[in-house]
Amino acid sequence: MNDQLPGRHLPKSPFFVERTLTALQQFLHVEAVSGVVLLIAAVAALLWANSPFAHSYHDVWNLPISLRLGELGFVRPLDFWINDALMTVFFLVVGMEVRREIHEGALSRFDQAILPVLAAVGGVVVPALIYLSFNNVANRIQGWAIPTATDIAFAVGVLALLGRSIPANIRVFLLALAIIDDIIAVLIIALFYSNGLDLNGFVVALLGVLMALGFQRLGFGSAFAYVLPALLVWAGFLMAVVHPTLAGVVLGLITPVRSADPETVPPVIRVEAALHPWVAYAIMPLFALANAGVDLKSTEFTGGAQFVALGIGLALCAGKPIGVIGATWLAVRAGGCRLAPGVSWGGVCLVGLLAGIGFTMSIFIAMLAFTDERLLDAAKFGVLLGSLISVTLGLGWGAEYAQRLRKQTGD
Repeated sequence: MNDQLPGRHLPKSPFFVERTLTALQQFLHVEAVSGVVLLIAAVAALLWANSPFAHSYHDVWNLPISLRLGELGFVRPLDFWINDALMTVFFLVVGMEVRREIHEGALSRFDQAILPVLAAVGGVVVPALIYLSFNNVANRIQGWAIPTATDIAFAVGVLALLGRSIPANIRVFLLALAIIDDIIAVLIIALFYSNGLDLNGFVVALLGVLMALGFQRLGFGSAFAYVLPALLVWAGFLMAVVHPTLAGVVLGLITPVRSADPETVPPVIRVEAALHPWVAYAIMPLFALANAGVDLKSTEFTGGAQFVALGIGLALCAGKPIGVIGATWLAVRAGGCRLAPGVSWGGVCLVGLLAGIGFTMSIFIAMLAFTDERLLDAAKFGVLLGSLISVTLGLGWGAEYAQRLRKQTGD
């Protein structure tokens, strides 16, 4: 995987190179294991929401939690603190991973980045068009972005189940595609799911960003020093009616990628490594537990809700592979790109199938797109169904592909 981390961008210190590669390996390992934890949380949510104790499922997440400072109080239900506060940490890790990949990794060189970028764009456009072909009406059209996102943890987790016979560059291609997918999803949320913007909020957020940059300039190394700037950015986005979790992306993108001491691990790697396990094993499973509980008995597939579920499910399990594989083929055919060593068209097909696993980000966008509980439940059902089909297809083709590779190498 050394060719994915170009030496011309790295300090000469072998210590730094070793720690950077270790960070990428640790990231992939954590994502792989957390995919299993996410699956358990999703199944638990479905069982809970369809059990005799289903009423308690909704009661728990609507439990009011208050944050008070003297006479000032801020009261929101528990699901707000999960979806709008804790998920900010998830987006912070996403932002830092993007920052690191742009600086040192698979997105640091144009010739390496352009193919997964084009593949990701294809994997966004085709699913959106499939969804719109079923739901091009006023009350359902805003769900077009739901099937455009890929869940990194689930996708990498399924890939890990296929064993080490899958070439490393296929994992890098999937990781780069999923990261770009996240970037596009963040831009979609910022541009299409934020209404009635309040400029005063942006002023507060800008103050937080400038404070964080100032602390970096002064050499503040403690993470606790950046809590206040982070809260200002988050509160500013909330005031501006921009989804506050995007504060995490902004803070992640300004995290320093270099240390004053060449033998010291850069903050972007150190902080990401510290937060990533918490995100993977606690925050994302908690989000899944709070949001994947669709009551299948009472979900009404009428009045257009059936087309929401069908459009999302089909867009994920069919639209994603068609978009990813088609865009990759066109890019290579045009002569401007080439597949990385070890990446065959069978591997591209595997990546395309796994890209159809939406889950976390898809459910997140669904909650922004629909306020109608009937349509939201149908959207969640479509995400779960499409992702399940994608997992099944990915494992089926991946097992066949891995067996072919083993025969070719004689293992």
